[in-house]
Amino acid sequence: MLYSLARILWLLWNWLELAIITLILYLLSFLPRPLRSAYYFWMYQQWARFFVRALGVDLRLHQKNIHPLPEKYILIANHPSALEDVGIPALFPVRSLAKEEVRDWWWAGRINEAADVLFVKRESRESRHQALEQMEEALNRGHNLAIYPEGGCKGRRLYTSFRFGAFDVSLKTGVPILPVFIHYEAQQDFEWQPPYTLLQKMWHFMTSRNSRANYYVYDAIEPAGFKDKESYNQHVYNLYLQWQAKYLE
Repeated sequence: MLYSLARILWLLWNWLELAIITLILYLLSFLPRPLRSAYYFWMYQQWARFFVRALGVDLRLHQKNIHPLPEKYILIANHPSALEDVGIPALFPVRSLAKEEVRDWWWAGRINEAADVLFVKRESRESRHQALEQMEEALNRGHNLAIYPEGGCKGRRLYTSFRFGAFDVSLKTGVPILPVFIHYEAQQDFEWQPPYTLLQKMWHFMTSRNSRANYYVYDAIEPAGFKDKESYNQHVYNLYLQWQAKYLE
């Protein structure tokens, strides 16, 4: 009883903190870019961490990498849940590639756009091509990227293949792929599949009997060892199949 009450009070406090930083970021997003560029992304990362805490998620980073992370990288991850949208930037300094619909979400869309999140219409070939160009530009400006190569939330199990975008950009720029495998111990609570809405899934996160989220980061994969995006893609996809067998079976 006391534990339940303490948890409720703790979550309420976290939601209050999240509301305050959300309001600050939303108001700052109206400033001209030169006036907010020095600090906005740092605040965005703090916002993502506040969001994870408000949802009551026990986010754990497992460093399976042997070598230090490169200075610049293209992070890729499987995408079983909506939590990755705040979980990944809470742990890594990355500009994410998100679906175009996120831009239209009231306060969240404006905050993400101000934080230099990239957007793509998945069903539009022209938009995907523009997104690739924007990804290259972001890397050339010194930013790290985060991409979900399954092309959306496909469930706890890997989709049949990865899309080529991340591997194409990696080959063109020479920036390595940084693989992160994501595993939620209460898979059904975190997996985002119809008919549930985002708000319903957020409630599932908060009421889960096991809130542990495991993010496993492995060594970066250099593009120099591959002759084309197809072989590069297949190699990395096979690694994800191995990690899936290890953590999910």
